[in-house]
Amino acid sequence: MPGRFITFEGGEGAGKSTQIAQLKKRLEASGHTIVVTREPGGSPGAEKIREMLLSGAVQDLGPRGEAMLFAAARADHVDHTIRPALERGDWVICDRYADSTRVYQGEAGVDPNYLLMLEAAAVAGVRPELTILIDIPVEVGLNRVRKRSKAEGGVPPDRFEGEALGIHQRRRSLFLDLAKAEPHRVSVIDGRKPQDEVTEAVWQTVRTHFPEDFSEVQAENEDLEQLQPENSGKAHHDGA
Repeated sequence: MPGRFITFEGGEGAGKSTQIAQLKKRLEASGHTIVVTREPGGSPGAEKIREMLLSGAVQDLGPRGEAMLFAAARADHVDHTIRPALERGDWVICDRYADSTRVYQGEAGVDPNYLLMLEAAAVAGVRPELTILIDIPVEVGLNRVRKRSKAEGGVPPDRFEGEALGIHQRRRSLFLDLAKAEPHRVSVIDGRKPQDEVTEAVWQTVRTHFPEDFSEVQAENEDLEQLQPENSGKAHHDGA
């Protein structure tokens, strides 16, 4: 397929949404058409399943049953959103994908081979070329979740955000294990750094992974755009 497929992974409060928005902006400035999507969800059928999963309404099914629902949502998402976008030549940026199922349901005790079988059926060959793992200490991420909840008027954490500290720590370890196992695909970025530094690290990772998609002219234009606000602001300050 002519498009590009990038996924973002990480624990709760890692800052994926912020970085996805920044990457979308920079890719569009480079002349690419971007589709931003998420999991669970991203298509009408998958969004219905998302509501059930994150609310905890199907928690009684157990991790194995939840894994099946995640796979069903992913299959619908791939068929109706991701594959059509890639076939058009668009860039798809997805907030979570199959790696999250490996980590979340894997941590809950579901057989890894069973998860891989579900994954193969759901993705039907549509796999990310690059996965950006934003890694932060669990305590930092959960503190961000609490602050976000307060800012949103006390919205309670979802089914997965509200789990025990030890569970979040094991998930972090599993994400890092995935990165070690597939270094050609998964790039780990330190999410503890200032937001603009994380944004730049993400951008350089994408540029390095897809060098043929960025011409020297595009690079020069982007550098000029970054310098202009800084220089104009400095001139104004000096003249004040």
